[in-house]
Amino acid sequence: MSIFSKIVTALRGGASEVGESIVDANLVRIMDQEIRDSKAAVEKARSGLADLMAEEAGYKRKVTELQDKIEEYEGYAIQALDKGDEPLAIEIAEKIADLSAELDYNTSATTQLSNSIATQKDFMRTSERKVKDFEREAKMVKTTESVQKTAAALSSNFTATGSKMNSARQSLERVKARQQQNADRLKAGEALAAESTGSNLAAKLASSGIAKNSGQASDILAKLKAKQKK
Repeated sequence: MSIFSKIVTALRGGASEVGESIVDANLVRIMDQEIRDSKAAVEKARSGLADLMAEEAGYKRKVTELQDKIEEYEGYAIQALDKGDEPLAIEIAEKIADLSAELDYNTSATTQLSNSIATQKDFMRTSERKVKDFEREAKMVKTTESVQKTAAALSSNFTATGSKMNSARQSLERVKARQQQNADRLKAGEALAAESTGSNLAAKLASSGIAKNSGQASDILAKLKAKQKK
């Protein structure tokens, strides 16, 4: 294969891929249009069926008229025979033969139309049912498409929200760390102040039991009990 042929083949392949991507991106729209086309075809078939039924009615009416005519001329022929006018009876019989031939044609046409109409009605019912099925399935497809788009959007939002929450968590931890540092500094300052005033030493003596606070409740209660005994 020549270089030029390969280039042409590559371009055709690329065009096919582009075409498929366009179709995939517009599948729902294409599906809707195809359903509209199907409904239009059904309506056109319905109109054609109405024309056939009107034509059938015309043939049936013609058959009835011919049957009445034949019956009428048969009566005339009998009357001619009763009068002994055989030539007239023969002429009437020829007329009846022509009417009978026309009746056979119209009867056959009526039968063919009736069969065709029955077939078309079956086709119409099947087509209408299929279109309704397509519409129902299309509605489900659209709903699924909408749900999937919503889910994708929510997933994207959750991802973005998760990233923001992580960032917020990091900021919160930094604030808490800074506050802890400030609290530690305050405690350190209080400890230094206590040491400079001597109160820290008194606290240490009290905690070791060397220097007791005379104002404790247990000491006061013991003194009161001693006075009570006296």
